[in-house]
Amino acid sequence: MFIDRVQAGRKLVERLKEELYLLDPEKTVVLAIPRGGVLVGREISQAFGLPLEILITKKVPSPQSEDLAIGAIGEGGVVVWEEKICQELNISAEYKQSIIKEKLKELEKKATDFKSDKRELALTNKTVILTDDGIATGETMKVAIEILRAYSPKEIVAVVPVVAPDILSEMKEIADKVIYLESPDLFFSVDQFYEKFDQPSDEEVCRIIYDRK
Repeated sequence: MFIDRVQAGRKLVERLKEELYLLDPEKTVVLAIPRGGVLVGREISQAFGLPLEILITKKVPSPQSEDLAIGAIGEGGVVVWEEKICQELNISAEYKQSIIKEKLKELEKKATDFKSDKRELALTNKTVILTDDGIATGETMKVAIEILRAYSPKEIVAVVPVVAPDILSEMKEIADKVIYLESPDLFFSVDQFYEKFDQPSDEEVCRIIYDRK
């Protein structure tokens, strides 16, 4: 159990000191998934003196419930579907096309809000520490990793406080390394592992990113 994302980030820093002791600060960048991942990423960025960037993604909800994700979309229009759930819910191609169009517009607006410049990420031959406040279904992390591969990084290290046990093996297959603090059998949602789980505001996220440039 963590008090909040800041404490979780600080605990991850201690783990990273053990796991990434050969880290080259000149060739490493912290990439956070907003909003919650930015608070975790800031602690890592500050501790190691690394730049902090963000990667915008959006969860794709089912038609039955906004809280049930059937996939995720990221910058550049990369989409990852949770095919098993889509089949179980009989999600139509028409719904997929419609919801992706809607979420892509939201994603583009969010990218404009969070990013003051249009420069591309410089990740070639770099170690990318990709962080979020936790991994439940894995769609967001999957789409983020798929996007990052296009930038030819040296390696992608997924770093999170907590990860669902049934998705951990898959994460280890698609990321070069996965570093986490907890992966308990009794896992329902990420917020169950935090005493405080309020989402940071867009203004706070923008301020953190600006300060860590």
